[in-house]
Amino acid sequence: MWLLAEHQVLTTGQIASLEFSSRRRAQDRLARLRSLGVLFAFRDSYMFGGTSEARYALGYIGARTIAAARAVTPPTAKAHMQRLERLAFLPTLTHQLGVNGFFCGLAAHSNPTRTDDGGAGRLTQWWPERRSAEFFWTNQGTDGGEARVRPDGYGCWESGGRAVRFFLEYDTGTESLRVLARKIAAYSAFYTDRFGVLLFSLHSARREQAFRAGLVKFLGGHDPGVVIATTARDLPGADDPAGEVWTLWSGRDHGPVTRLTLANLPERGPRVSHHAPELPYGEAAFQPGDKAIMPLLTAAPAPPREPAWWDSPSGLTPRRSA
Repeated sequence: MWLLAEHQVLTTGQIASLEFSSRRRAQDRLARLRSLGVLFAFRDSYMFGGTSEARYALGYIGARTIAAARAVTPPTAKAHMQRLERLAFLPTLTHQLGVNGFFCGLAAHSNPTRTDDGGAGRLTQWWPERRSAEFFWTNQGTDGGEARVRPDGYGCWESGGRAVRFFLEYDTGTESLRVLARKIAAYSAFYTDRFGVLLFSLHSARREQAFRAGLVKFLGGHDPGVVIATTARDLPGADDPAGEVWTLWSGRDHGPVTRLTLANLPERGPRVSHHAPELPYGEAAFQPGDKAIMPLLTAAPAPPREPAWWDSPSGLTPRRSA
């Protein structure tokens, strides 16, 4: 229930990968919880017949249970049903399920019923977009202006003594590559390098190649001050984001592509002592008001940098390197 309270909606397959030894066991348990009103399930009907796999959200009983645990006023039955109706028709639902699927692919390595994970590592922090946006804000960016980022998710992957913190941008192919590339401007103005690397999960290898080539053109040799890595979700083994599916962006993007595991990406962000998490996958999360963390959001601005392509009034003219 706590996962659904935090991440709103998960599919049968995603829940099975996190908590169960088989999909069948997951379906049996989920059906029981649905009959009790703890969970709510819905499907998407396809134009030419058939439906999607079941998507699960908190039912009214589940929402009241979570409210009681948090010592807050529970929603009314009507208000909760309206929320579920909005969720079922949410225009960005496919994107949200994709983001949750990415993190579930990492979190599945902590499933005690898995015996073939090879000790790849484990997910110790998983924040959704809302929680990430609430935490990563500042009134002053690296150039002295206002800066704020809104990643699709923020996480920490730990393996072999390494802790790779990352911001996730999950691409479904609905935005132009220029719009996707312009997101780097916000991360460049933010203290991104103090908190993690920037990951772009592209929906196809062709789009990943075009995106990387576009960055070479648009950035024109300018260093964004952010470690960027990309992957494509149609690569072999891409269903496991912890695997050898990531390629660092160097600024030139020439030569053969070298794929790295998530654990082998550069380490960025502070090390924090693990604690008993309030929510699942929160062991490495920052504690509210942590005196060692909060100053990282409000440090003195860096020296002025050379203008990049996104500084132009239209944001459409790439800067050429000398």
